[in-house]
Amino acid sequence: MKHTAYLLVAAAVLLLGPRRVHAADVKVIANPSVTTKLVSADDLKEIFLENKDSLDGAHVEPVLLKSGSAHEAFLSEYLGKSDVGLQAYYRGLIFTGKGSIPKKMESDAEVVAYVAKTRGAIGYVRSTTDTAGVKVLSVK
Repeated sequence: MKHTAYLLVAAAVLLLGPRRVHAADVKVIANPSVTTKLVSADDLKEIFLENKDSLDGAHVEPVLLKSGSAHEAFLSEYLGKSDVGLQAYYRGLIFTGKGSIPKKMESDAEVVAYVAKTRGAIGYVRSTTDTAGVKVLSVK
C-alpha cells in the first residue's frame, strides 16, 4: 500500500511540476532586414556569445529574454550555458573590453516588438508567440 502511495505522489510531482521546454518550443526570430531564412546552431551560439556579428554579410544584434522557460531552453540547447553562466561570460567580456551585454527584454511580446523595429536584431521567443512583423528563422 505504501509503495502505491509513493508512486502516486511521484506521478503527481512529475505531472504538476515545472515543464521543461525544449528547442522545439522556441522560435528564433529576426528583423526582416536579415536576409537568411536558415541559421545553424553554431552560428546562433557565436552570435549570442558575441563572437560573430553578421549572418550572410549582414550585421546582426542579439536580443535576450530576461528569464522564463524559453530563455532557459534557448540557453541550454543553443548556448550550452545556464543563465548564471551566461551572465558571468558577459561580465568577462565587459571586463576585458571585448564585448557588452545584449539587450534584455521582459516578455516575448517585447522581444518581437524590438526585433521588428531594429535592423539586424535576432532573438528568440516561445513557439506559441505571435511573430507578426518579424521573420522566423529555421535552425539547422
